[in-house]
Amino acid sequence: MSKRNIAMLVLLLYYLFFKLTFLMKNLSLIILIFFAVDLLAHDINYSKIILKQWNLDTEKKTISGSFTMFKNGEVYIEDVNSKILHFPLSHFSKADQDFVLQKYNQIRELNNNHVAAQSGTGINGRYLNFAFFFSILILIIVGFYLFSISRKKEFKYLLPVFLVGIFTIFSAFTSKIHGALGTITDPLFVDAAFAPFKPDVYTHWDDNYFYVESIGIPDHDMMKGITAWQQQVPIPQCYVGNNPWSIPLNPEIAATPVPVNPQHFLKGAVAIAVNGIAIFNPYTNTGVDALLDGQLDNWGGHCGRADDYHYHIAPMILYNKIKPNNPVAFALDGFAVYGNLEPDSTAMLPLDVYHGHYGLDGVYHYHATPTAPYMIGNMVGKVTEDADLQIIPQAKSNPIRPAQTPLKGATITNCQPKITKDGYILDYTKDGANYSVDYGWTQAGVYNFKFISPTGTTTASYNGFKPCKVTATSTDEILLGENDIQLYPNPANGEFSLLLSPEISEMDIRGVEIYNIAGELIYNSNSYERNLKISGLSKGMFLVKIRFEKAQITKKLLVQ
Repeated sequence: MSKRNIAMLVLLLYYLFFKLTFLMKNLSLIILIFFAVDLLAHDINYSKIILKQWNLDTEKKTISGSFTMFKNGEVYIEDVNSKILHFPLSHFSKADQDFVLQKYNQIRELNNNHVAAQSGTGINGRYLNFAFFFSILILIIVGFYLFSISRKKEFKYLLPVFLVGIFTIFSAFTSKIHGALGTITDPLFVDAAFAPFKPDVYTHWDDNYFYVESIGIPDHDMMKGITAWQQQVPIPQCYVGNNPWSIPLNPEIAATPVPVNPQHFLKGAVAIAVNGIAIFNPYTNTGVDALLDGQLDNWGGHCGRADDYHYHIAPMILYNKIKPNNPVAFALDGFAVYGNLEPDSTAMLPLDVYHGHYGLDGVYHYHATPTAPYMIGNMVGKVTEDADLQIIPQAKSNPIRPAQTPLKGATITNCQPKITKDGYILDYTKDGANYSVDYGWTQAGVYNFKFISPTGTTTASYNGFKPCKVTATSTDEILLGENDIQLYPNPANGEFSLLLSPEISEMDIRGVEIYNIAGELIYNSNSYERNLKISGLSKGMFLVKIRFEKAQITKKLLVQ
């Protein structure tokens, strides 16, 4: 480029700078115009709202109001004075109950099927759209100016260069904006995915994580079909209380997605299935593909060195119980894993090198397939991998015996739970002979094994952790409403109180129980007590169960 052309380009840049400065001086006026249009577009005429007449059979009265929501068994209604009233569903007439449940099911259906319910950008969409269209306006002005001067010989290359630059920027726009903004996942969307497997799982969340409690045992059969057995057997684990699985609710796109391969994430889970069972790296801690090596059962799982059952591929068996367009799991980077359908029920779109893609809502998700990498090629979201090559935070399993060794030539034919639900009988064949492992546990945490072979029976016994229970939930509990009873203070130290809402009488309460996170009963009363002494309890999490005649409420209490 000649010196004259360079000088002209510099002059052009100065000209554009002063033009943009003029525009910035008037930016407040432009913003005001944009927002005025936005505000004028949302005109509400309250005089046209028709309030529904609600019949409260229990109270023998009628109220007027609009339906707001149905939560924890309570129907929330906004009356003509904008006051929010709430009553138990059972207090309404049958017709009104049907109306509420219909509305509730419609909302749940939207949450389950509409991918937009999954998440939104971390920045208000209105302002993001304004910034985007304002940028487009500036580019159009610049483009027209360059077009007007491009007919001059010295400027003929400026417009093509400008257009190529704009095309390059917009090609990278999608991934860059996701990396810059991140996402905020709706916890109700995640909770709806786990709902079909409750009460075997218990879920709750805070601002950062969605927590999943389980005992690590699925409701389908296990172990059958394994041909490369490590001699581990399924034993319930304590993924409860302070040891739940944690799914990030504010996932961020990683600058360099870390591969899920024999060099990374070889310990612990990389995802949690919606039945509360962990999903590990397809490669085991020895670096082999668990499926191709014959280590997995007919459902994609096996037991680890702590006798902890987990999957190594996505458990497609769960689609027998969930809708085909629902997530089958959530990766520990916070993004959902789907099967062979998109969230909108259409066929799976082509996958990128990380084994997923961005959905119609602009949020990334993975897909499960029957071939490698099976579920997650790279962790697209940011994760923290510790020195043990596991993602943290991570729930921990507890071994009750030394890790076993591979048994060559063995094929597992069955793993049948005992009628007493305190153990299993695992059958396998080896060299044409039949063998069994008959094992179980006591409530005191003693684990007894009988190894049955054609030549005799040997036994072994181990002292381990006491069996755990998932935090109790039930339909009756939900119908009472989570705010009907409060623990105060919580966290507590030395003493706490049971505060009742006006809708509950002290005479309604049949008893109060306190359990530790292992499910052990440590306090029991057959009547209501307002103030409870806890000076003898150690620090940690406890469960307070308030019993009614046909229902119960369970609350978590943190003792400091």
